[in-house]
Amino acid sequence: MSRTADSSQMTPDLVLLGNLLVDDVVFADGRTRMAQPGGAMLYASLAAALWGVRVGCVSLRGDDYPPTALAALRERGVALDGVHDLHANGVRTWLLYEGVSRRVVHRLGCPSHEAVSPDPAHVPEEWRKARAFHLAPMPIATQRALVLAIRGWESAERPAIVSLDPHLPISPETLDDWRELLAHVDAFFPSDDEVRWPGDEADALRALSSLAGGKLRFVAWKRGASGGTLHDMQAAGFKRWRPSLERAVDPTGAGDVFAAGFLSAWLEGAEPGVGLRRAVASADIAIRAWGPDGLLSASPADVRASLGAGVAERSAATRHSGGAEAGT
Repeated sequence: MSRTADSSQMTPDLVLLGNLLVDDVVFADGRTRMAQPGGAMLYASLAAALWGVRVGCVSLRGDDYPPTALAALRERGVALDGVHDLHANGVRTWLLYEGVSRRVVHRLGCPSHEAVSPDPAHVPEEWRKARAFHLAPMPIATQRALVLAIRGWESAERPAIVSLDPHLPISPETLDDWRELLAHVDAFFPSDDEVRWPGDEADALRALSSLAGGKLRFVAWKRGASGGTLHDMQAAGFKRWRPSLERAVDPTGAGDVFAAGFLSAWLEGAEPGVGLRRAVASADIAIRAWGPDGLLSASPADVRASLGAGVAERSAATRHSGGAEAGT
């Protein structure tokens, strides 16, 4: 199996595992953007690199994936030794935005999601010593195999941070499956699209809190324009955040860069509040332009300026045991 060439031989701090997809985006107001380079790997890699993280990407690249996107990652220091050629076209998706919801529809004639998702064998040997691994949305069986492999690679002297963004929704029918897997995961980043819990917000918050156990420390419920809630399972409380921009040009990839921003602070040993502010600042940069253009045009100084102007001026999030909202 061939690999996309990359000159980096250094072990990344953060290994990102997931998909490189071609997106056809349709907004509720009729705007469209066709054949856009996408996939969580593109957005998360760009965001983490802006925070100075040494990033390695593990994915399968379809023949139809725009090579300019991979070139942009290389230019920003992202290691692509873990990107393998599919030797066929990959997955092309419709991203359909309807109000506050988004639907992802795989176009006909594409390979299955499982077929374009990496497995443990795709991770370069040296990268298995990385300090952190983030799993983008993929089938839960694929994510389970990766999580268990990562835990097998680590040692007591070299523990790894493992975070996960779900593809399978969190519902009463899947809660036990998620609880079992998340016992081996440090941080979980579901969005509104994946939290499908009957009842009101308080019921959903209780369901997410019930995932506590094993290694799981953080659950960040990403709610788009409504902000979201960060649960700290160790502290038995949560923080709410609000987005600092009122209008998004394109919210595609915002959840992926949110996770990357949070993890960049965790790798530096910063407090969760710092990670949360970085996460929101990263998402702010991403949604200011079409597709990955906001991230591609940004510099490290830009994301830090967004952090100072958009988030840090507001008071720090307040920890709660109840449901009152606090701004970040």
